[in-house]
Amino acid sequence: MLQRITAYLLIVSLVTVNFTRLFVYAGFELNRNYIAAKLCENRSKPWMHCNGKCYFMKKIKQAEDNKAAGERSSQKNLFQEAGFNEPEQIKFHSVLLAVIASPEPPINLPTQIRPIFQPPRLS
Repeated sequence: MLQRITAYLLIVSLVTVNFTRLFVYAGFELNRNYIAAKLCENRSKPWMHCNGKCYFMKKIKQAEDNKAAGERSSQKNLFQEAGFNEPEQIKFHSVLLAVIASPEPPINLPTQIRPIFQPPRLS
């Protein structure tokens, strides 16, 4: 039961991370009148017909920056430095592998030297 709840929570968290832009847009649409009246940077310039879009774009940019920063920090955690305090001792063994004769006969290569690349002959 606990594993199922954990799995559902992980799925929901992954979906919410991917749809942050959708949530910002839904919040903007639900509070459009309040944003246009109180939070808009261009509320003193009604001829621009901004209606809170400047605030919306700022929030979208902020959400994307947060997402990118989270990805960078998660990638940064994946890198680990490997440090060695003492040098590794290298040992060479004096016993070598014995050379075993192959049962197949050796390949005889042609002894005559021919040029590989020849110009085409015109007839």
